[in-house]
Amino acid sequence: MNVTSWTFLMVALSFALYLGIAIWSRAGSTKEFYVAGGGVSPLANGMATAADWMSAASFISMAGLISFTGYDGSVYLMGWTGGYVLLALLLAPYLRKYGAYTVPDFVGDRYYSQTARIVAVVCAIFVSFTYVAGQMRGVGIVFSRFLEVDVTTGVLIGMAIVFFYAVLGGMKGITYTQVAQYCVLIFAYMVPAIFLSLLITGNPIPQLGLGGVDQASGMALLERLDGLSTELGFAAYTSGSKSTLDVFFITAALMVGTAGLPHVIIRFYTVPRVRDARISVGWALVFIAILYTTAPAVAVFARANLLGSVAGRPYADVPEWFTTWEGTGLISFDDANGDGIIQYVGPNAVDGAGAPIPNELTVDNDIMVLANPEIAGLPDWVVGLVAAGALAAALSTAAGLLLVVSSAVSHDLLKRALRPDITEKGELLAARIAAGFAVIVAGYLGINPPGYVAQVVAFAFGLAASSFFPAIILGIFSKRTTREGAVLGMVLGIAFTATYIVWFKLIHPELNSAEHWWFGISPEGIGTLGMLLNFGVAIAVSRFTQAPPPEVQRMVELIRVPRGAGEAHEISA
Repeated sequence: MNVTSWTFLMVALSFALYLGIAIWSRAGSTKEFYVAGGGVSPLANGMATAADWMSAASFISMAGLISFTGYDGSVYLMGWTGGYVLLALLLAPYLRKYGAYTVPDFVGDRYYSQTARIVAVVCAIFVSFTYVAGQMRGVGIVFSRFLEVDVTTGVLIGMAIVFFYAVLGGMKGITYTQVAQYCVLIFAYMVPAIFLSLLITGNPIPQLGLGGVDQASGMALLERLDGLSTELGFAAYTSGSKSTLDVFFITAALMVGTAGLPHVIIRFYTVPRVRDARISVGWALVFIAILYTTAPAVAVFARANLLGSVAGRPYADVPEWFTTWEGTGLISFDDANGDGIIQYVGPNAVDGAGAPIPNELTVDNDIMVLANPEIAGLPDWVVGLVAAGALAAALSTAAGLLLVVSSAVSHDLLKRALRPDITEKGELLAARIAAGFAVIVAGYLGINPPGYVAQVVAFAFGLAASSFFPAIILGIFSKRTTREGAVLGMVLGIAFTATYIVWFKLIHPELNSAEHWWFGISPEGIGTLGMLLNFGVAIAVSRFTQAPPPEVQRMVELIRVPRGAGEAHEISA
């Protein structure tokens, strides 16, 4: 069997499993559609949360980004994992105690305002669509290579699959599908990592292989990679180029963005008790750590393999994996000097006379994890397994995000704001129609994304940080925060962050450099400044507006009392 046959087999088997689970666990009520009936065990919920959160950005793009940026890529590791500590301590148990279905539900009740609810709905949809664009691009990349179709066709195939199990099963179907997807994605990530660690360092544990010795040269692996990088005109792999301020702001945006993402927060409504919500976070951290501690090693193996495989090689003699990926448009060779030799060099490369050497090879960050097994010459079944894992990662998160959009429209907008008399059957139908529409929009964004996968996801985290995080934190810990303060804070926070990102990434990409950024803060880190603006506006406006009603202040007190779930919500209702 060749790579394509193995890929078809692995993907078909995994998809059959997901669709079977969706049919078995299809939702029959709004509670099952929104929160899986509230009866998911902490272990299963932790695994589903890990799959929900470890998206295409984690599986496909993060190691690829680290392999190209080196030390600077560590902000993604620190930010995305650190955010779960905030989630465990500051949000998960309190929101589970409140007992509502969605984040806009909490915001609308806590800030005693339909306006606040609608603003939260708009923010949830905006953040979710930004995030899902990265997932659908990941799906397109996988299909374009392994099923030998173009990226657009790959995205359309992914849309059809997500539509089926997200619209049919709702949160109940998605939860148990995500448990299966976690098992697939973590197995698919670890198997090639272990293979590569053995081949390169002789150590079967990738985390230890990262600090080990390269068997081919006898040098420390990171030292050899630093040497290869500087010889070719790249910065040393273990050195950083970002300013300390930008590193801090990106890390903070990713951390608080994690804690404010609506598709992650909603997972903690699916467990029976408040205590289970906290246990779920602990399990999720364990499951996430398996991949995240492996990612730096995968990045180093991929970078070393790429430099050793193509740099300085005749184009006529490139291996099969190169020409296959070249067909996707995600890797390209432009023979600038006509000598037929691949010059893969960095911006600092110069010839003997001191003249700059032009780079002739362009490699998309997002192919590194997918192409790595082929570059290293691993068995074909491993390549097919990686494809199945990448699809599991992308589709699991896409489904969770689409459910956020669907519940925001059907529950928060229709049921709680526009049509409170709608029947449960009508609400469930509206949820499924909204999910179907969301799939179409997500597909369009996957075909026309504003950047590579991890970058797009970083923007979504920044938008979540600047909108939801302050409103939720103040809603839980400050009785004095008013609806006027919360609404104005959310609007200004997300508007400022989105405008900054759009300005530098879409309108004026030629200005997207440190000398043009405000205070040297990149678009990936601007969400932190948007969050501070949100906090400042919300607190200041609350001091000059009428205090919340006594029953709302009582509700805030009850949220923090360690007793049964849902009491505060029942009192507020």
